[in-house]
Amino acid sequence: MSIASETKNAIDELVEKANLKKGDLVAVGCSSSEILGEHIGKGSSPETGIEVAKTILSVLNERGIFLAAQCCEHLNRALVIEREAAEKYMLDEVCVRPMPKAGGSFATAVYDNMKDPVVVEHVKAKAGLDIGCTLIGMHLKDVAVPIRLSVKNIGSASVNAAYTRPKLIGGVRAHYPE
Repeated sequence: MSIASETKNAIDELVEKANLKKGDLVAVGCSSSEILGEHIGKGSSPETGIEVAKTILSVLNERGIFLAAQCCEHLNRALVIEREAAEKYMLDEVCVRPMPKAGGSFATAVYDNMKDPVVVEHVKAKAGLDIGCTLIGMHLKDVAVPIRLSVKNIGSASVNAAYTRPKLIGGVRAHYPE
């Protein structure tokens, strides 16, 4: 299977299992190095970043779901999002432009393929996809629930996913909707 088809299958399954709707925000972290079997941050591939970014953007844009693409640690894991999403979620823009060696190949490709990209430091996404152990948990809402995807790897990178749910509050006398 190709990187594009593995990526498409993973993001399609996440959208379905997380019950994502138009306007929702999805955090995605991706190591092109890990996809190619290298150690994270040691074999960045702009071509792989473009392939994954275009595939994910195609799936999410078609459904009106916003992507928050996590940059690498050199940009403190800031995120590339559409200006429309930043305005909707009242997020503060920071002044930086990701590049393959400072932000990562995936975030750079997302920046280059969005209509009006901006970079923000924090989001609270409804769901997330982690390709290659990029540690996206900091960008999810408080109660993250793991999703077991049928796609276990994209290339050589392990794949993990999660959706979020509201906090259960109130103790033993509380009642919760389904």
